[in-house]
Amino acid sequence: MNQPTPPMPDAPPPPATPPTAAAKKLSPIAAGLLGLAIGAGVVGGIWAITANNGPSKPATFTLEGAFALTENALVVGDTCEGTGGYDDISNGTSVTVYGAKGDVIATGQLGDSEKAGYGSCIFDVSVPDVPKGEKFYKVEVSHRGTIQLTAEEAESGEFASSLG
Repeated sequence: MNQPTPPMPDAPPPPATPPTAAAKKLSPIAAGLLGLAIGAGVVGGIWAITANNGPSKPATFTLEGAFALTENALVVGDTCEGTGGYDDISNGTSVTVYGAKGDVIATGQLGDSEKAGYGSCIFDVSVPDVPKGEKFYKVEVSHRGTIQLTAEEAESGEFASSLG
């Protein structure tokens, strides 16, 4: 008796894999705001570091004083100017400040002037941003040679020179 073997039942289906949570994507606005916040934080951090630890400007002062032209000065309007061999002297004439090593460290110009007698005038001298710390300073008006000052004289506004 041979009986046919009953067919085998079908294999049960494999268990279903649980659904994975879909990855959430940032909206373009949220991504832009997040990028902006991170960028601002990085830039702010760099700024704070360099602002506190960056190189500082050297201390400076304004060299002040007077320059007298004692001959061949002519009053023109409200100002004086040199004539003849002194025609390079007037308001706006260059004033150069040299450091102890002989290098140019600041420049300015003659300022306002006033008549100081027949054929003579006095000009204001003001040269801003002269670096402190030199052993001495040399000051030259136009190309007329230098006058040496101690650091104390220069910083105290004691420059005085004359020509003529």
